[in-house]
Amino acid sequence: MPLLWHSPCRTKIYGLKKILTYLTIALIAFSACTLTGGQKQLNTEVLSPKAPKQSELERILEEKELRVVVDYNSTNYFVYKGQPMGFQYELLKAFADHLGVELKILVSNNLDETFRGLNNSDYDLVAKNLTVTKERTEMFDFSEPLMLTRQVLVQRLPDGADTLSNKQLEQSLVREQLELARKTIHVQKNTVFVQRLKNLSDEIGEPIKLVEDSVYGVEQLIALVAAGEIDYTVCDENVGLVNQKYYSNIDVSTPLSFNQKISWALRHNSPHWKAYVDEWISDYKQTDAYKYLYYKYFDSNRSSQIVKSEYHSITGGKVSEYDDLVRELSAKYGWDWRLLAAIIMQESRFDPYAESWVGAMGLMQLMPETAKQYGVTDIVDPRDNITGGLEYLNWLNDIFHPIISDTDERLKFVLASYNVGIGHVMDARKLAMKYGKNPSLWKDNVDQFILKKSIPQFYKDPVVKWGYCRGQEPYNYVINILDRYQHYLNVLPDENNIALVSLPVLQSSWR
Repeated sequence: MPLLWHSPCRTKIYGLKKILTYLTIALIAFSACTLTGGQKQLNTEVLSPKAPKQSELERILEEKELRVVVDYNSTNYFVYKGQPMGFQYELLKAFADHLGVELKILVSNNLDETFRGLNNSDYDLVAKNLTVTKERTEMFDFSEPLMLTRQVLVQRLPDGADTLSNKQLEQSLVREQLELARKTIHVQKNTVFVQRLKNLSDEIGEPIKLVEDSVYGVEQLIALVAAGEIDYTVCDENVGLVNQKYYSNIDVSTPLSFNQKISWALRHNSPHWKAYVDEWISDYKQTDAYKYLYYKYFDSNRSSQIVKSEYHSITGGKVSEYDDLVRELSAKYGWDWRLLAAIIMQESRFDPYAESWVGAMGLMQLMPETAKQYGVTDIVDPRDNITGGLEYLNWLNDIFHPIISDTDERLKFVLASYNVGIGHVMDARKLAMKYGKNPSLWKDNVDQFILKKSIPQFYKDPVVKWGYCRGQEPYNYVINILDRYQHYLNVLPDENNIALVSLPVLQSSWR
């Protein structure tokens, strides 16, 4: 299935006057400036972009979508108990909300791939723990710093460390950079840690055996140090301090650099966009919301408890206690288990005894008459309830299949119908057709008329059969399900999912 990237961060654009005023000022300022060319390249495959015909900010506001690449780790972006979380993720949500656009998250832990994608306009921002260096600034623009941090050595405490005196403990650890001579240190390939260690080797006049790892990320290398599989790695201090809460046998107290800036990366030749990002970061860093966000992910002991949970996508990989059942039944009925999990999370938060104010019950919130129609004998039994829900989803899919051939589009109609009933969705299709919109496209077509079914002019229209509908609910439902599904696609494996040609929802191929 084509990539699903819709986000719950659809909010009414506010401050539009401010943005337009800002753009006018920026355009005037830009006309007085010139841009330099001939940037030095980090990689011959990463080419400097040409100046865009339209400002980045104008395009983002016009397309109503902010595309950002993040790295998947325990601080920036992950899923916990079925919900996307992370410092960069929540920061980006706040920024997208401020812009009034949808947030599209893409994941890559490969820096070469990340830099190519940025200059190829695959995304608008890189939101990772990116250190600002002279070499990188020759290729990219960087935002106002989100924070300052320094590079530190990650090493394992000796066995029986708790029985040693402070002096004995310090003597057992590397505390001086000169002591790195002839040590073997594993670091992630293409990171600033590589260059720092090369510089250190020159400075101390002794070789440091550097192993550049193209498979593991920073946090995975830290885990290998804790497990005794490698002896040393390097990371940013804020990341090291967080991981020290997970692994009590590591030490991150030996600095290898001065404080450095951590920022978002943007393409060159986007002055209006950069200035807007800078202004927002400067303002947001002064808020209590930012201070709490930083505390939540870098200072709170709660973060270590979350990572150790079996419901953390990195360590446990479970969405719920019903994952095995969801995998089994979704494969049987031809659905991606992660999509089914996203639906159940939205419907009941995996509470088999959940009951709505209208009487819908169970994991998939079946109405009693629907449950009876599909042979559900015990509506709160997880297997019976999920089976009934899947039967209903397949029935909806069969109804729309002759009408809407595209699986991506059809899924939106199926989800909306699951939420509000197929009658209201068919009414919205009739209204779309009457008013010159495409009845087989959801976004900006039929979804606008499901919203209008709460307005008398529309729900009393002669083409409407099912009357009034509180259309905001199915409208948001489709967005929320597809957004959560995309997060699950980003981080959850699908090894137990059976990919059949007949799948109503084919797996995304973008990864």
